[in-house]
Amino acid sequence: MTAVQGSDVDITTEDGVADAYLAHPADGLPHPGVLFYQDAYGIRPHLKAMADRLAGEGYTVLLPNVFHRSGRTPVVDLPEFIDPSQDPTIWQRIMPVMSSLTPALSDRDSAAYLDWFEKSPLVADGPVAITGYCLGARLAVRTAAAFPDRVAAAGGFHGGRLVTEDADSPHLLADRITAELYFGFADQDQSMTEEQIRTFEAALTAAGVRNTCEVYPGAEHGYTQADTPAYSAEAAERHWDALLGLLKRTF
Repeated sequence: MTAVQGSDVDITTEDGVADAYLAHPADGLPHPGVLFYQDAYGIRPHLKAMADRLAGEGYTVLLPNVFHRSGRTPVVDLPEFIDPSQDPTIWQRIMPVMSSLTPALSDRDSAAYLDWFEKSPLVADGPVAITGYCLGARLAVRTAAAFPDRVAAAGGFHGGRLVTEDADSPHLLADRITAELYFGFADQDQSMTEEQIRTFEAALTAAGVRNTCEVYPGAEHGYTQADTPAYSAEAAERHWDALLGLLKRTF
């Protein structure tokens, strides 16, 4: 692990300014870029700590507020430990914000994030990698499909709704992807059933996408998030091993 520097940055998108957290090795040199897509709870200390850990492995990590149209961070005020079972209003406040981020809007934003990587002196030349959590896993698939020449690899963890009946379901984008993909699913996740996992993996394989799809036994949706009841230390460390392995193969 190397020394890490973290700061807040603003990114100009087609629809306004997105605030973001930037973490990178403190040497000030260019390093491979990793786009970090948040979960539904948004940018907060735990996600920043994850970005710092990733930067300490030698990467320049950008964690954008994907809900920037609804306000700067924090978009929704949340407790230090997030437990919707104790406060049902958490999801009542988050769901409208999530629903407002349409695929078309997220694609426009991802173009701005990738442009930022290209212009930053802290980022090495070439394609970037992506890691995404919960809804961020869907964004990772969409970005890899929309910009195949700019994304070399993407990891998704406890992602949900990757297979739906909608015409814009993420699994239907497989034939546009050239990146290597890794997905770590939670076996206790009703937003991504065993059947949906099989369908997702089959779509990737049929499209010739290099992919690894694994199911983490006993893990719940959100298993990487230490500030929630879903956290599993064992599954979270398995995720780190998988993600860092993917990045090493990529860069």
